[in-house]
Amino acid sequence: MRKIKQNGIYKHFKGDYMYVIGVGKHTETMEDVVIYTHKGKIWVRPVDMFLGKVDHEKYPDVKQKYRFEEVDKED
Repeated sequence: MRKIKQNGIYKHFKGDYMYVIGVGKHTETMEDVVIYTHKGKIWVRPVDMFLGKVDHEKYPDVKQKYRFEEVDKED
C-alpha cells in the first residue's frame, strides 16, 4: 500500500503541486485525513481519496495513475 510522506511534495493529476504537512484524524469520525497546503491555503482530504486512482474514463488524457503522486524535491 502507498504511504503518504510528511513534508513531501505531491503532484495533482491536473498539474498543481501540493506540500503535505502530515496525516491527522477527523475529530468526529476518526477517519485519517491528509493535511496539505496549496496556493497559500491549508486543505484537508481523506487519505483514501488522496491515494485514489485517477478516473481515466472521466479524464482519458491524463497519464498519471494516481490523483496525487509524490515527486522528488529536486525536480
